[in-house]
Amino acid sequence: MDENTKDESEEQFLKAKAYLQQVKDEGDSSLYDHFTSVLTKLLDERPQNSIDLIENYFEESKKHVLKSEPVKDDASPDTPTEEVLAQQQIKLFDPEADMESAEPPQNENEEEFDIPLPNVMELAHCFEQAGIGLAREELYRVFLALKQLVFSYPLTSVRFWGKIFGVEKNYIVAEVEFREGEDAEEEVGEVLEEIIEMCYGCGHISKSLSFLRKVGEGDEEREDDRRDDGSEEGVPSEEDDIPKSQWKPPPVIPKEDHHNGTNKKVYFVCNEAGQPWVRLPHVNPAQIVAARQIKKFFTGKLDTQIISFPPFNGTEANYLRAQIARISAGTHISPAGYFIFEEDEEEEEEGQPRDSFEQNVEFEGLPLRDLVDPSMQNWIHHVQHILPQGRCTWYDPFQKPEDDFEDEDLDEEEEDKMDSVQPEVGPPLLTCVADDEALPTVPAWTTYASSKALPEYAVAVVRSNRWPGAYTFSKGRKFENIYIGYGHKYKAENYSPPIPPTALDEYPVGPDVMEMDDPTVEDEQALKRAQEEAMKAAEEMDGIDDDEDDAD
Repeated sequence: MDENTKDESEEQFLKAKAYLQQVKDEGDSSLYDHFTSVLTKLLDERPQNSIDLIENYFEESKKHVLKSEPVKDDASPDTPTEEVLAQQQIKLFDPEADMESAEPPQNENEEEFDIPLPNVMELAHCFEQAGIGLAREELYRVFLALKQLVFSYPLTSVRFWGKIFGVEKNYIVAEVEFREGEDAEEEVGEVLEEIIEMCYGCGHISKSLSFLRKVGEGDEEREDDRRDDGSEEGVPSEEDDIPKSQWKPPPVIPKEDHHNGTNKKVYFVCNEAGQPWVRLPHVNPAQIVAARQIKKFFTGKLDTQIISFPPFNGTEANYLRAQIARISAGTHISPAGYFIFEEDEEEEEEGQPRDSFEQNVEFEGLPLRDLVDPSMQNWIHHVQHILPQGRCTWYDPFQKPEDDFEDEDLDEEEEDKMDSVQPEVGPPLLTCVADDEALPTVPAWTTYASSKALPEYAVAVVRSNRWPGAYTFSKGRKFENIYIGYGHKYKAENYSPPIPPTALDEYPVGPDVMEMDDPTVEDEQALKRAQEEAMKAAEEMDGIDDDEDDAD
């Protein structure tokens, strides 16, 4: 390694370490201290099931190392709720505060840069004609909150997705896209990868990270704590003859990459306009599959644990993100012809499903009578369908790594599974809405015009019956989707929680393992007589055989 490369690596390491050592307030612990505490405890205790206990270690470290962030509230406890909310929302009406937080364009010669802020009030006027939407005052505050979001992050597009009602608080949802290469989440992930790769020569934490990597890779061989026979202390040797479990966990389906499939968009939420926006995490297939099987009301608190059956792996933030993905995939529609596929000959030849499109600049809009036609032939889905697997693109759970041509440990049963797995196929992008499956009692969609008295000034409205609260309007070259509801799917029958499955048998029941009653005295005497008679009969048979041998 030359000197320049070594200097650059050290500089990157120092920057990454400084980033992890940042603290919000004086006296608080940093993320670096948090990781060090957890890894130190892992090295001191060296548990056998460290993968299962690492989450508990992080939770315990949060309680003792990290201090809870104090709630900064200028108002006194006796201040009315309306006044507290007014103090938070008054910042929305300060234009100078927005411009101070705005990020300058990357090109210094560029004096102005586009602000991706939609005209929410104009779109709200169209929804208002159909009797849909929020109050005009609340929508204006949401409009200012979106403006605050635009000036806080480097975004290329932002849209008011809708509002989800909760038991204690509600959620205002914004759908955004970051500029290319400026996604904060990707930068944090790259920094953590650099820490893992570079910290092997950095004292105690390098030792901790190397141990954690060995545990994650399933490497059970360590240089310390070895017996004379080569086995580890506390771990039974091969001579102990302990039965091994034949159960194998199902393969983990990875989540889709950023800017793809269910994670194509990024979502921010807040309880009230004026409060800080909180970014929702990306969703994984397991969360979408579990969200399809449960039905929970939102509380309005993102850190609430989801207690349900089947179990949901995550908090309310993950459940909210899963529901947003499901609602967007099922209800985001547009007039036919508004979007068209990009011209890509290679993709057409390979026959791969398309996942991108572009706006048709020549689209002039559709007449009202075509948009309100109950057949729904003039509407299309412009969001990818989510497969039963929980992804928009199917992932083969039994696929082999590229560098693994032969797997000696693969048994015949697993080979049969690999051969029997069929790829899941869903409707392609820009599919006609008329192909949607109808509900048991009502059609999937309902169309109507906002006014029958003045149809020349009316807007076409489409309502989703599968997801109550999802609406779409279209007029001329404009259209928009919105959702205002509880985040639940329609069901014709009342919801009943699924019954837990029957518990598995611990061992097969039979005479070999069943406990028998002690025999009585009569039974023992009868058994003894039977054994004596059998012995006599055997002796007589032996005597007869001897006589026959002598005669011969």
